Amino acid sequence: MPVAFSYDELRVATDDFKEILGRGGFGSVFKGVLADGTGIAVKRLDKLGQGKREFVAEVETIGSLHHFNLVRLIGFCAEKSHRLLVYEYLSNGSLDIWIFKKIEGSSLDWETRKKIILHIAKGLAYLHEECRQTIMHLDIKPQNILLDPNFNAKISDFGLSKLIDREMSQIQLTMRGTPGYLAPEWHQALGRVTVKVDIYGFGIVLLEVVCARRCVDHSQPESAFNLLRMLQNKAEYIMEYLVDYKQSDREEIIRMINIAAWCLQDDPERRPLMSTVVKVLEGVMEVDSKLVYKFSHALAPPPVVDDHISSAPPPASVLSHPR
Repeated sequence: MPVAFSYDELRVATDDFKEILGRGGFGSVFKGVLADGTGIAVKRLDKLGQGKREFVAEVETIGSLHHFNLVRLIGFCAEKSHRLLVYEYLSNGSLDIWIFKKIEGSSLDWETRKKIILHIAKGLAYLHEECRQTIMHLDIKPQNILLDPNFNAKISDFGLSKLIDREMSQIQLTMRGTPGYLAPEWHQALGRVTVKVDIYGFGIVLLEVVCARRCVDHSQPESAFNLLRMLQNKAEYIMEYLVDYKQSDREEIIRMINIAAWCLQDDPERRPLMSTVVKVLEGVMEVDSKLVYKFSHALAPPPVVDDHISSAPPPASVLSHPR
């Protein structure tokens, strides 16, 4: 179970919260080192409307999740008004740095991209289908995928997540997530959603990893700025605009894009379970041959990336609290 740290221990470990790794609407993340030399990332929550008992209970729930493709929660601090989460530190940072090429010279070869996609799928399959309760992440995007020194991918940031009982097929929630990665049913189903919203987000991320660009990118030619619009003309159309791939990888890349199309079906019932996606990625199953290449979001205005949405105050819990 997660370790309970004192505030002073974490203040020393982070050198008085000196090196910031990232900042969100509800807190910041700092780099630190424990006394035994373990590298950590400390998330300091600035806005949290709950008591110590509820916070600790939720942290224990997160801490009970153990999977190679989920970022490990090492511990927490719930001292006085302080609420901090302590995670393992992953030296290669978040996926968006690599696929959107924010760092000069950063790029991922095709084999590494395939591995990352498979790892994200395995992490989501665990959350959706292998835990005692179904866990909806609700904010799958490249910024929430972290990479270890060997480019193994791990899902992070459960700030918007929701636990639901297995017998519940859907749940009513206020809209939450990041524009550009939100499934169409958020707008169409009066807030009644299923794990298929995560699968839609995964489909967008898969496209972005394969194409090494944002789904909506106005620096591209008018005919290519929106990957979903291009996808409506089938995977081969997107291939015309990809420059950093080898001809020998063409068949695999087209197959990956078709997997994305399957995950992005407007009708959530037509999207596969994540365990099915894993099997397809591993070559055990084939992509659905009756995909509908009509995506409502292809006609929508371009999203504002990274702005979280929540149309009402979230419940007071760690798993359902925005960052």
